[in-house]
This record gives sequence, structure tokens and C-alpha cells, in this order.
Amino acid sequence: MSSGWPDIPYEPWRETCSALHLYAQVVGKYRLARTPWVNHSWHATFYVDARGLTTSLVPDGPGGVEISFDILGHAVTGVATDGRRAEFALGPMSVAEFHARFLDLLRSLGATPDDFGRPNEVPDPIPFTQDRAERPYDAEAVARYFQALVSVDRVLKRFRTGFLGKASPVHLFWGSFDLVVTRFSGRPAPRHPGGIPGLPDSVTREAYSHEVSSAGFWPGGNGIDFPAFYSYAYPKPDGFGDARPSPEAAYFDEKLGEFLLPYDAVRRSPDPEAAVMAFLESTYRAAAGLGGWDRGALECPTGIPRQPRLV
Repeated sequence: MSSGWPDIPYEPWRETCSALHLYAQVVGKYRLARTPWVNHSWHATFYVDARGLTTSLVPDGPGGVEISFDILGHAVTGVATDGRRAEFALGPMSVAEFHARFLDLLRSLGATPDDFGRPNEVPDPIPFTQDRAERPYDAEAVARYFQALVSVDRVLKRFRTGFLGKASPVHLFWGSFDLVVTRFSGRPAPRHPGGIPGLPDSVTREAYSHEVSSAGFWPGGNGIDFPAFYSYAYPKPDGFGDARPSPEAAYFDEKLGEFLLPYDAVRRSPDPEAAVMAFLESTYRAAAGLGGWDRGALECPTGIPRQPRLV
């Protein structure tokens, strides 16, 4: 069993995961407020880096500010392009306290503090400044989650290389708290009906303006009580749920309308990376094949370091 795929059962750190999710929403809304809109909300996401999660450079203050969740150091850090640096420790606290500490950090960097409102895509959202319930912080569980993210990020990036068409970066959406990569057929999609709880219909419809096959990883939540990989298509082609995904542990969840592969099945397999790749490839083939994508024009061999593509 690879040490890069640690045990991350959801239930023992459910409350810590919920807290981290809400903290990420505060920081994510800062990036959202300061960064020009990019298609499908790609301007608002986080990325896995060597120590945790980062916003990358946000245009603000003296020129630019980068905010990171330093999970190895259990701190939120901020650096500005004029050399200023600030941080505060992650630990048990309320969302309101996190929000206040984050505003202080922005001020110390010469950045723009604001009231970042309330979370999205969570049930019964409470404005950040009013959410005063004390929340736990299980540092060991957060560290294990980060090590899992590193492995997931590596596999999703490898999967991304096998596609010549439009594809998203591998990024973490703080609204749904999933690490994801999305492939596009290149064709417009039917107008999305909207109605996703906690997400404005205008954002949803812009996100799904074109046909997609999207896959990613949740630590838990979003309708499941265990960490899992997922894959879905919009619009969902006829027969999609009847397709047979790989590996054997993968299945179609009728309630969610997408394929799932439990993380535990991956970490217990002889080759976790191969298991995830099999899931990603098989579910993509179901979406693209049944959806009539021009696969010959869109697909290519998986990338290999230092080998340019043959053209």
C-alpha cells in the first residue's frame, strides 16, 4: 500500500473538514472579488502546491498578493509582491474568528479587506461574521488529507495530458471542496436548468455552457460519507449510467447521477494510480462515446516527460 495514499476516513474528521471548507470559502471569495472573470469560474480556484493550497497571485495591494493554506505548517500565509509577509496559525476557532484574522492579514499586506458574505454550496449558510460556533482542528487529519491531495493532483494532471481539446487546469473549487479536471467536447450545451443549492443560476449556466466530462475527488460530503473519486457528464448522454466503469469497485450512483470510485478501494489496490486512471479513462470514454464527441480530433496519448507530441 503506497504511503502516498494515506487512510483518510471522513467521519473522524468531518467537523474539521467542514471548518477547513468554510475557511477556504473565505479565502476563495477574496480571490473571486479581486480577479477578472475567467470562463467556468477558473479564476476563483485553488491549486495544490508543495505545502498545501494556494490562490496563486491575486491582483491587489502593491501589485499582487498570494494567499496559501500552509498545511505542513498549519497556518494561513500571505505574501505580497513588495516583500511583505504575514501569517496566522490554523487551529480550533470559529469561522467568524478566522474571517477577522484573515482581514487583519490582508491589511498587513496592503491588500483589500472586505466582508466576504456567506458560504456557497453548503446547507443553511451562515454569514461568516455571524458563525461564532467553535470548530475543531485535527492537524493530523488535515495533514493526511493534504498527502492524499498530492497523489490525486498528480494523477489528474497525468490524465489531463491525454486530451488535445479544451481542458481545465487541475484545481480545487472551494464551493464544493473538490479537486477536479474537466474536458470539453467543443460544442455548446443545452441551457442548464440551474437550481443547484447555494449557487447562483448565472454561475451554474456559465459553468455548463459547453458539453463536459468532468472528474475529481471529494474528501467526503456532497451527498456521500466517504472520500471518493467521481465522474459525470453534462449533458448526460442516454445510457451513461448503464456503462461499465473500471475498476471493479466503481459504480454509478443514481441519486447523484454520476460515477463513484471509493478512495479506500484505490488505496488498497496494488497500483492506486493505475486504478484511478482506469476510472478516469473508462468514465470519460462513456461520456464521449455515448455523447458523440469527435474523439479522433480530441484525444492523444498520455504525455511523457521530455517527449514532444508527434504532429
